[in-house]
Amino acid sequence: MPAAGAQDEIIDFLSDRASHGQAAVTRIETHGNLIFLAGDEAWKIKRAVRFPYMDFSTLELRHQACLAELEINRRFASELYLGVVPLVRRPDGRIAFGGSGEVLEWAVHMRRFGQEDLLSAHAASGAIPEAEAKAVADCIARSHRDAERCDDIRGHDRMARVLEAVVVTLGQSAVFDPRDVETWAAAARQRLQACRSLLDARAQAGFVRRCHGDLHAANIVVWHGKPMLYDAIEFDPKIATVDTLYDLAFLLMDLDARGAGRAANVILNRYLWRNSDLRDLDGLAALPLFMSLRAAIRAMVTAERAAQEEARARAADEAAARDLLARAQALVRPHTPRLVAIAGLSGTGKSTLAARLAPELAPAPGAVHLRTDLIRKALADVEETVRLPAASYTLQASRQVYETLLAQARRALTAGASVIVDAVAAHAAERAEIAAVAATAGVAFTGLWLTGPDAVLAGRVGARTDDASDATADVVRAQATWDTGALEKGWSAIDAGGSIAQTHALAAHALALPARTST
Repeated sequence: MPAAGAQDEIIDFLSDRASHGQAAVTRIETHGNLIFLAGDEAWKIKRAVRFPYMDFSTLELRHQACLAELEINRRFASELYLGVVPLVRRPDGRIAFGGSGEVLEWAVHMRRFGQEDLLSAHAASGAIPEAEAKAVADCIARSHRDAERCDDIRGHDRMARVLEAVVVTLGQSAVFDPRDVETWAAAARQRLQACRSLLDARAQAGFVRRCHGDLHAANIVVWHGKPMLYDAIEFDPKIATVDTLYDLAFLLMDLDARGAGRAANVILNRYLWRNSDLRDLDGLAALPLFMSLRAAIRAMVTAERAAQEEARARAADEAAARDLLARAQALVRPHTPRLVAIAGLSGTGKSTLAARLAPELAPAPGAVHLRTDLIRKALADVEETVRLPAASYTLQASRQVYETLLAQARRALTAGASVIVDAVAAHAAERAEIAAVAATAGVAFTGLWLTGPDAVLAGRVGARTDDASDATADVVRAQATWDTGALEKGWSAIDAGGSIAQTHALAAHALALPARTST
């Protein structure tokens, strides 16, 4: 152990402007770290603390943690992490960065970024733009694709150990009512047991990997216009070696808790489309458990941070911790999924409406949005905005798109997720096939057929940029001659000729959706 007060002396040194060329110093505290921002640099030291899951109580443990942090985070954010630097006492008694002398502490040296560039700050400022949410999902998907696979095939047992450790720690905290802890624990254990074979199958298929491990919104920064993950778990690789959907679940839960449920839904759907793996649709059965467990862990950490704070901050964090446990309880409550189909000719605004409705369908973070335009691009193995040739729109090619759409809807509904199907579905047979998926899955079905004046539809299509649809104004004019037939039972016509807000209001009424305030 360092000498008594040794870390206080280091904290004083790092807090001093003189240590940084007279640059102003901003200090950020977490339950395990202290970060000092000065000029273009950041210096991060580990607190001399010990928790059941994290031990920084000795100088050597803190040194090893700093080295591990540098190694793992350079995989995610090589531009941000510069090195590990000793803080030493020189022979003349002064403390300095590096050089000869007694090592008093170790610090991770980083490039500084503005706190306003954190994804958490973007969520707090209003809405996270759709393009940014998609870029975040792409970044996470790449990190999971490149992550080292784990040979341990016992996916259920791995999650059971996490769950029971959290239950014990929550139960030992004076912040929580023991009855609330046990209520959550019982529901989470039931969910876990229901997912036993799924979790084992995902582990055997290679979905358990060395992930980020602490993937909440404050650990994602938009650096020079590009989302970047940082501050991955370094102190215990076992904690970060998890199911990839469990890694993603932290961000989804966090954004939903911050009122950014729309961004969470965009990220989930982009992630699923980017991977194009039906096994991730199956994995959605475990997502409520994963998000609930992440909320409970955040409650646990928030309560531990409260113990380090003064009265006012402590009371605020204790209340936040209890709110997070309540969120964890809500996330594991049973929800009844539903299938919503949004159909209509090109230009009626199907995809825009579907994206607005998806976050509003339970369970959190909302419905799986299945769009034929995106499925077509995935089948062609091209990016969403690449224009496809006419050969991609033959009857045979379109049939493959619809079959894929129906298969994905079945998998997601079976996993307990709500689904929004977004397709032209101009033919009665196509609409009947979609409704049949709901009937087979035993879930409620609502079909919305969007309409609008031909000139409005053509104008919308002509104004599109960077969109997955390849429709043109000529396509709209051709579709206007089609005989789409009478709508079947379960379908309602929606006038989509007005603003998206008006169309959304009509659709929400038809679906009997409650008001939702997330951005």
